[in-house]
Amino acid sequence: MERISELFNLVDENDNIYPDLYAKYNVKRGLRNSDGSGVLVGLTNISAVFGFQVIDEDTRPIEGELFYRGYSIRELVNGFLKGKRQGFDELSFLVLFGKLPNKDELDAYSETLRNYRAVTDEFNKDMILTHTSRDHMNMLARSVLALYKDDENPDDLSIPNLMTQSMNLIAKMPTLIAYSHRAIKYKYYGKSLVMRHPTKELSTVDNFLHLMRESGNFTKLEADTLDLCLSLHIDHGGGNNSTFTTHVVSSSGTDTYSAIAAAIGSLKGPLHGGANRLVTDMMDHVKNYVNDWSDEGEVVDYLTKLLKRQAFDRSGKVYGIGHAVYTKSDPRAIILKEKAMELAKEKDRYDEFLLYDTIERLMPDVFEEVKGYRKIMSPNVDFYSGFVYDCLNLPREIYTPLFVMARIVGWCAHRVEEIRNGKRIIRPAYKNVAYFKDYVPLDGR
Repeated sequence: MERISELFNLVDENDNIYPDLYAKYNVKRGLRNSDGSGVLVGLTNISAVFGFQVIDEDTRPIEGELFYRGYSIRELVNGFLKGKRQGFDELSFLVLFGKLPNKDELDAYSETLRNYRAVTDEFNKDMILTHTSRDHMNMLARSVLALYKDDENPDDLSIPNLMTQSMNLIAKMPTLIAYSHRAIKYKYYGKSLVMRHPTKELSTVDNFLHLMRESGNFTKLEADTLDLCLSLHIDHGGGNNSTFTTHVVSSSGTDTYSAIAAAIGSLKGPLHGGANRLVTDMMDHVKNYVNDWSDEGEVVDYLTKLLKRQAFDRSGKVYGIGHAVYTKSDPRAIILKEKAMELAKEKDRYDEFLLYDTIERLMPDVFEEVKGYRKIMSPNVDFYSGFVYDCLNLPREIYTPLFVMARIVGWCAHRVEEIRNGKRIIRPAYKNVAYFKDYVPLDGR
């Protein structure tokens, strides 16, 4: 191993690409345009994200909007909140099938999910309890791939079969997350092994909390708040990394389990799925180093240190503030903030919620003071979702799996859309910039 490790430096030497070559060949790094917007590579009916307007080639900030199948997320959320019902099943039906369900359709859909929740004892023993890794996302990806074995028609790309596979995966994901968490805690941390069977009497979110909590108990506000979080994360346009991964992999004609496992692998990356945990870790640091949370001067001093790379992870970032698309506001953050405040009061953490609010309010001025120019800055949904999960006493290691629990709906919908309309394998181009060389025989090297 020592002999081969000496060669690792060759990677640095031979895989280095000079940055100016990207400009020379007009390469859209990260499939981004020069203004930061995504390169247009496809069409979708599923969801739309708006964060700015382009008028006469001038980009102008606007209040953010998110639409599922043409419906405003604000109106959708107001609809189920005013109806005093949970919304995850309703909105997942909308994203999957393209229409708002009537009561009979919603009841049939929810019943189907309830019937698909359980995994077999054999699957639980072999995939969850025997081959247990330390990482939840790795557990989920392997479990999804293993479900291929239990499918009688895993490679059938007909729409009815794709929809059946989608509902099966959506229904099983909460069970896989809860069981994986229990197995990891048991195997690596010496905790008691408590695994309940899913119950058909509870809603999607209620059942998840029933599986996750050792007591099995939860309040209505806890369940409703988690339901809102999941409803807001169901989809977010076709261009985010994991959804685009779903499109790319699906375009090859592969099976559903391979495509969804690939999307999970994408979301596992900290640049995509880890933001809310980073926010929570950062806020722990803030709470430890700011003695008086109500003292705005102390808060400003700490934010200044963050921006100057003198605090937390010294990245210069204030996690949870700003977004790649949204400018003036993230509609999901606005919606979730109100529920987060309500939950904070129930959990006797309202002073902590006010600290979040203070940071949100002060951040633009602090940024201008440190950087020397004004920038529109607003919180994104991760700024408050991590706080909500913490108030729900959910382990931080399942924050990204919770993202999977919601976003798998969007992935499945985009997969069906790609199979139905794509017709061509996605194959972008890469420009070769290596020097061409003459071959040298082995004994002459």
